[in-house]
Amino acid sequence: MNPTLGNGAHRTVITGWGAVTPLALDAGTTWKELLAGRSGIGPVTAFDCSDLPTRIAGEVDGFDGAAYLGHQQRRRMDRYSQYAYVAATEALAQSGLPLDEATAARTGVLIGSGYGPTSAQAGYLQVLWEKGPRAVSPLASVAGAIDSAAGEISMGFGLTGPSRALSSACASGTDALGEAMRWIRHGVVDAVVAGGSEDIITRIDMASTGNAKALSRRNDDPQAASRPFDEDRDGFVMSAGSAVAVLESAGSAQARGAAILAEVVGYASTSDAHHRTAPHPEGRGVRAAMRGALDDARVAPDAVGYVNAHGTSTVLNDAGELAAIRAVLGDHATTIPISSTKSMTGHLIGGTGALEALVATRVLGDGAVPPTINCHRPIAADINFVAHEAQEHDVDVVLSNSFGFGGHNASLVLRRWRG
Repeated sequence: MNPTLGNGAHRTVITGWGAVTPLALDAGTTWKELLAGRSGIGPVTAFDCSDLPTRIAGEVDGFDGAAYLGHQQRRRMDRYSQYAYVAATEALAQSGLPLDEATAARTGVLIGSGYGPTSAQAGYLQVLWEKGPRAVSPLASVAGAIDSAAGEISMGFGLTGPSRALSSACASGTDALGEAMRWIRHGVVDAVVAGGSEDIITRIDMASTGNAKALSRRNDDPQAASRPFDEDRDGFVMSAGSAVAVLESAGSAQARGAAILAEVVGYASTSDAHHRTAPHPEGRGVRAAMRGALDDARVAPDAVGYVNAHGTSTVLNDAGELAAIRAVLGDHATTIPISSTKSMTGHLIGGTGALEALVATRVLGDGAVPPTINCHRPIAADINFVAHEAQEHDVDVVLSNSFGFGGHNASLVLRRWRG
């Protein structure tokens, strides 16, 4: 067993996962629901959206912060922070990472989010307007900051390694995991609690994104609204939730006898430098991210056994991503499954890349690939989009993609643990 990559670099493994999603309040049940092809999309219930063009979303149903957090924690934490904290709690419990003074000093926290605590910010602004400045909480500057989730996790578990936020729109969760791998690879820390979280089902976010014509308007049939790689797609579905992993150096995980779920072997990120919302027409940044991740992993394109596509259900993204996958994988793209779990979860924005890395981990371990539901008229007849139902595949390497507004692109390569 070799816990290093040579030149003093450390291999990075995953030993725990946690999740709070539109499908379930934990990682294991979320995975079961994905394999069953169930949708978590429905009418918005959190507020009145009768005057909005899109009135559907992937809400987190049944979440009660009081079941997981103390009263003072809940008072100062936006829902995005609460989701991340609960997911981190589950991930740490699965990993069995001992949190004594020594290990805590060598454990970092890195949580990605595209928007951060928008509900908290809106609430503080409303208090200011209605009651004046003296009524604004002295914690507003802290609880309303995008690093609030990372700070709460660090303080809650006594983790004294580096703690920070990362924001790169829809690529945030993937970037957080990739950068965490780099921390471990270069010996900055031995472990990182890393992932992404989002809670953007608000009137302003739904109105803004809807006005940009990026959201599906299939309000009368919400479970059929997210339809990646289908000819009849008309936009993505906004969702809330979080996925968080415990990443460790292979040497540390092996020394304590931890169960290793997968290895993170490659990562790359690029920028289109093209447009605030539209992808580059030639997909240059997307292709560079995928190629860079494979090169970083020292994995040949024909070794990839499954692609968890970004697959948002928008006209431009789906077509552009598929063209990029073909360019990078060549004819091999027609021999492997390529699916988008956003067909069931919707788009968790900053949380989506982490959730899809969780999916990649389970595919490697379970030999099952979740479907792309609602893919009735696939945009390419020669591609296996895993339409409607899960499929069994023995997969050794997964490529997971995330691309976001602002031209952010990120790809991860995960591999079955070889020891």
